[in-house]
Amino acid sequence: MFTYSTAGAGTCSRVILFDVKDNKLHGVKFIGGCSGNLQGVARLVEGRDIDEVEKLLLGIKCKNNTSCPDQLSKAITAYKKSISGEKN
Repeated sequence: MFTYSTAGAGTCSRVILFDVKDNKLHGVKFIGGCSGNLQGVARLVEGRDIDEVEKLLLGIKCKNNTSCPDQLSKAITAYKKSISGEKN
C-alpha cells in the first residue's frame, strides 16, 4: 500500500492510500475530506491505468490551487518516482 501525505497542500484530505497492480489503481482511500465525493472518486478510478488517472486528474482546482483529485494525481507521480528510484 502506497501512502501519500497531502499535509500543507491545502486540501481537506490529509492522506491518500492506494495499491498498484499491473499499472492499475486499487483500493484508493482518502483520509479526511468530503467522504461521499471521495468515495465516488475512489470508485471511478478503481482498476484504471495509473498513467491515465494521473493525467486526467492533474490540475483540478479547489482550495489553494489544488484539490483532492489533483492530490491523487500528485500521489501517483510520487508513487512512480518511488518505484523508479528517482529523487524529488
